[in-house]
Order: sequence, then C-alpha cells, then structure tokens
Amino acid sequence: MQHLTDAEFESAVADALDSIPDELARTMTNVAVLVEQEPPEDDPDLLGVYDGIPLTERDGWWDAGALPDRITIFQGPLERFCDSPEQLREEIAVTVVHEVAHHFGIDDDHLHELGWG
Repeated sequence: MQHLTDAEFESAVADALDSIPDELARTMTNVAVLVEQEPPEDDPDLLGVYDGIPLTERDGWWDAGALPDRITIFQGPLERFCDSPEQLREEIAVTVVHEVAHHFGIDDDHLHELGWG
C-alpha cells in the first residue's frame, strides 16, 4: 500500500488532467473532477467513476442550465492497489484517462481494445 497526502494526491490527479491533449481538454466544459477518500460501500474497490451524459449522447439543448458532469477519483482504493509512489501516480493517470474517456463516450470494451483497461 502506498499513501500520499491529500495535496499530493490531488496534484497527481491535476497532473493527469494536464496530460490530456489540449484539443480534447478544451471540449471538457461543465465537468467537475473530484477526489473522495472512499467509494460507495457496495463497491469498495472502485477506483473512479464518471457520472454524467457522454458527449456522444447529448443533443443541442443538453447543457443549457445542466449540472456539471462529475468524475470522481477514489484515493483509498488506489493507494491500497499500489506498492510504490510511481505505480500510484501511474494508476491515478490511468484512472483519470479512463473516466475522461467515458465523458467522450468511449465505453469499457473500447477502452480495453485500446489497451486502457
């Protein structure tokens, strides 16, 4: 198990978001990225989750007054999953990219085909 301070963990999430190509990042409007310590009790190993309507499923009226989509990254399971700071930072980046991909309408099957799952 590897542990980071809350600030270090949030910084690693920010670094992962910064690694997203600019042309994609510019299209991520109305998306909140959150860090929580633990996932819901019914899914204790969940590393991250996307909650929203993927861009591929929206119509032209969708975002008029809509609440932001949410990407939540769960610190506890990620730390328990990793044995070194390097592995943890890498897994944070993979988890962030995975959840951002869901925002763009890429499902788990396609992510696995692309080598991200």
